[in-house]
Amino acid sequence: MKDHIKVLGILWIVFGVFFMCLALFALLVFFGVAEIPNVDDISPGILRLIGIIASAFIGLIGLPQIIGGLGLLRYKEWARILMLVISFISLANVPFGTFLGAYSLVILFNPETVRLFQGGAAPTTAAPPK
Repeated sequence: MKDHIKVLGILWIVFGVFFMCLALFALLVFFGVAEIPNVDDISPGILRLIGIIASAFIGLIGLPQIIGGLGLLRYKEWARILMLVISFISLANVPFGTFLGAYSLVILFNPETVRLFQGGAAPTTAAPPK
């Protein structure tokens, strides 16, 4: 199970870095389009504002994925909870987010994973009542 958690952590970090690169690309595109000559005076300012807002939004999607992935690699309980929430949200991001979200949900809801993140090993059999 530890191998699955390491793979999950790395995949979420890669997915988050992809979103951060996408945010930078959106910012560069909007700022580049704003520099097209012979446009109205107000258009470049609006395009820059849209670029800043869009890239900030995309970046705010990628940042928790990177933080959660790093937390998963360190076996932090808060990272498991964060990645469960992000996994549910990511199911709508077809096709890669759906795959990664479903894989994350299967692994992070596993009882062995829960015990691993809580730091305690629960007994496998219950003691008979006296």
